Amino acid sequence: MRFSKLFAPTLKEKPADAEIKSHEYLVRGAFIRKVTAGVFNYLPLGKRVLDKVWKIVREEMDSIEAQEMLMPIIQPAELWKTTGRWDDYGPTMMKFKDRHERDFTLGPTHEEVVTFLMRNEISSYKQLPVTVYQIANKYRDELRPRFGLLRAREFIMKDAYSFHSNWESLDEVYQNMKKAYEEIMKRIGLKYLIIEASSGAIGGNESHEFVSLAPIGESNVLYCDKCGYQASDERTPYVGKYEEQEEEERPLELVETPGVKTVEQVADFLGVRKEKIIKSLLYMGREGMVMVLIRGDLELNEEKLKEYLNDQSLRMATPEEVEEEIGVPIGFVGPVGLNKDMKIVADESVRYVKNAVVGGMAIDRHYRNANLGKDFKVNEWADLRMVKEGDPCPVCGAPLKGTKGIELGHVFKLGTKYSEAMKAYYMDRDGTMKPLIMGCYGWGVSRTISAVVEQYHDDKGIIWPKSIAPFQVVVIVVNMNREKQVKLGEKIYRKLLEGGIEVLIDDRMITPGVKFNDADLIGIPVRITVGKMAKDEKVEIKKRYSSEKEIIRSSDVASAVRKILDEYSPPVIMDEET
Repeated sequence: MRFSKLFAPTLKEKPADAEIKSHEYLVRGAFIRKVTAGVFNYLPLGKRVLDKVWKIVREEMDSIEAQEMLMPIIQPAELWKTTGRWDDYGPTMMKFKDRHERDFTLGPTHEEVVTFLMRNEISSYKQLPVTVYQIANKYRDELRPRFGLLRAREFIMKDAYSFHSNWESLDEVYQNMKKAYEEIMKRIGLKYLIIEASSGAIGGNESHEFVSLAPIGESNVLYCDKCGYQASDERTPYVGKYEEQEEEERPLELVETPGVKTVEQVADFLGVRKEKIIKSLLYMGREGMVMVLIRGDLELNEEKLKEYLNDQSLRMATPEEVEEEIGVPIGFVGPVGLNKDMKIVADESVRYVKNAVVGGMAIDRHYRNANLGKDFKVNEWADLRMVKEGDPCPVCGAPLKGTKGIELGHVFKLGTKYSEAMKAYYMDRDGTMKPLIMGCYGWGVSRTISAVVEQYHDDKGIIWPKSIAPFQVVVIVVNMNREKQVKLGEKIYRKLLEGGIEVLIDDRMITPGVKFNDADLIGIPVRITVGKMAKDEKVEIKKRYSSEKEIIRSSDVASAVRKILDEYSPPVIMDEET
């Protein structure tokens, strides 16, 4: 490809909305352009990278005999209402009505559609197992699209689905899919972890995430150096012991707390430790409002709460809903004097708080010395706290360590959740009708690009691993007005093309500095510079990630390029903590 013909409008300045390096460099390097928040065009360079990621994912799916198909983006609400996920998925679903006022969604995922398909096509155990996949656009109405391709409203995903007559078959495909995902990570060249994960709105009784390590990642990973435990913080149970507070129970006291709402404000105003405060959080779900209690110094794990209550539609109640239901503003709500017949679910930490501070159920009021059993009751108990670095490992008890990552792959054992809801049955060998056993396997194709750039970049731009680089070699002709440079550049360009190497020749009539800057920004693995030494049939060659340059004869370029590409291994950019 000739740079003079390539549509690649590179930028010198950082985009105003770019918060992370991958977003900045993908825009500046002319890989993507924003249409609106969370929606992007893929320019020619971006499409070349995307196609290579796509190819690797497809090859690994094909290697485990998954069969590619394509499903519709537009999905009728009826399918989602059958499984209960029309409400569970929440406001991230892109919902709309057609001209006949029928409800539809732009598919965020395809469990319902593929189950509907198999319900009508699979009738016997003899047709099982079967695994299908697609690579297609998905849509989620993110509240705050950010980080470029990492949190987009339109994105490209590979989603696969397997159907089985027994759990052993599901486990076999599940393990094969995990191995295929590891191969994807290795072929691309990413540093990653496989972690136990929450199933969320997808459902199922077992799931794992494939996380590309990055300091800016939104997945919080906890791991144990001693036993090898690895899981998301949403999944990790708390196994530590709570200490009983040794003090006498004191009489309940209502005190004035003008304008004091948050845990921090209450602790400062009343001169108490956060551990003495019980937070009262209100959530709305299918069965109405529920109050959740947790110690003031701890963070509630909403995924644990949803899983415990078996309600993925749960969300924090709005101030208006709280006022209407209880008649008290958020910040002053508490379990003491709660007149409503409302379920109260508490984290285990609440059992051990003596003489606690809780909301006073009136504006500018809090209770001191609230005690469980005497002043308030709890209907149900559960582990609801967010586990953090330093907490004990649930396997061996050693202190957990933490890091961050970008979720790229997620595999689920769905079981019969969808098949039972949608009546997708088959006749087993004993003549009985049984629900299909399912697995689900997703891979973020478009976000993989950003994950790679987060690990492979420097202060000049991207450093693509050779597996997905848009071109393998860039030939820079320093001065297009020098005939010998132009001729030698063209000769090398043609020689590399004939050898099957993807090469970009920079034949633009611009300054050498801009050419070098663009080459570094775009991140092509090998750079060949054709300059003043062209008269001696010599050129300069260098790796993108190295400052070392070598002068070689033009006749040796092809062999030198192949040797560099064979050994090409750029360092992963990671801080020490990650």
